[in-house]
Amino acid sequence: MSNQQPAVTFEEIRALVRNLPGPDLEAGTAALQRERQLTKPAGSLGRLEEIAQWMATWQGQHPAELRRPRVAVFAGNHGVAARGVSAFPAEVTVQMVANFQNGGAAVNQLCEVADADLRVYELDLENPTADFTQGPAMGEEECCRTMAYGMMAVEMGVQLLALGEMGIANSTSAAAMCLALFGGEAADWTGRGTGIDDAGLARKIAAVEAGVAANPQAKDDPFEALRCLGGYEFAAIAGAILAARVARVPVLLDGFACTAAAAVLYKADRRALDHCMVAHRSVEPGHTRLMQAIGKEPLLDLGMRLGEGSGAALAINIVKSAVACHAGMATFADAGVSTQG
Repeated sequence: MSNQQPAVTFEEIRALVRNLPGPDLEAGTAALQRERQLTKPAGSLGRLEEIAQWMATWQGQHPAELRRPRVAVFAGNHGVAARGVSAFPAEVTVQMVANFQNGGAAVNQLCEVADADLRVYELDLENPTADFTQGPAMGEEECCRTMAYGMMAVEMGVQLLALGEMGIANSTSAAAMCLALFGGEAADWTGRGTGIDDAGLARKIAAVEAGVAANPQAKDDPFEALRCLGGYEFAAIAGAILAARVARVPVLLDGFACTAAAAVLYKADRRALDHCMVAHRSVEPGHTRLMQAIGKEPLLDLGMRLGEGSGAALAINIVKSAVACHAGMATFADAGVSTQG
């Protein structure tokens, strides 16, 4: 991550959230009208119909197009990892980034199948965030600078952005953020992540509780929750989501950590994630609770919990299928098919 990003403040981020563009109702209505004329019973393609209309509404064009999907994976390290909250050490983040770059990870294979452009963004991996059980993970300038960096993942011509993350201990961070944002008990949000044993799970729950206790301001302001309890990859994902909204690029969110980053924006404005869909339901128990809190239903439920944007990359093919059916199917009039019984 470059240190040359322009200085940004939370006030500027809040102003951006307040002024996000809304849906293109004309494009959405055109999609709905065409859907009613296609050669099939009404509603028979289920959520594919919803996806086609969503794509048109947020791309601001009808029919929607999907020739240029991008998968953006943000990688960051967490100081709280030193508390033994993960089954793997923090150096695995660096090793997995190298694996992404060498084409050896699951997300590489899924991107190839989806014909998606994969970009991996390293976020100062040699310098983890501070241990949030002792105070804030990041300073405001640091957090905002990282959000600005994440915004750069949205380049001209990208037609769908699938977001993911890599970072040992980031499910601990996600659980702490969710506890601050939505309340409940630490155990409600905390799962086994990379596969920790019972003792590791107890340490993880304790770290989540300690983090929220050490950062009371995180309960009062979603951006403080991001700064105090999140990580660099969370901040970058939040920035990418905002930039996508401004650029009219629909977004697929991956699993628990990615959705937790997005939830910061939902708490700032309940309409801020209308251009986003959750790609899949993670096995992490907090993810189902989180999706209920933000009013999202996942596209897929395959028992996955890998992270690295894998579920979002996989869901690109679902979106492609929806767009292709909507644009390519004949209407009843085109096909000479009777609509009368």
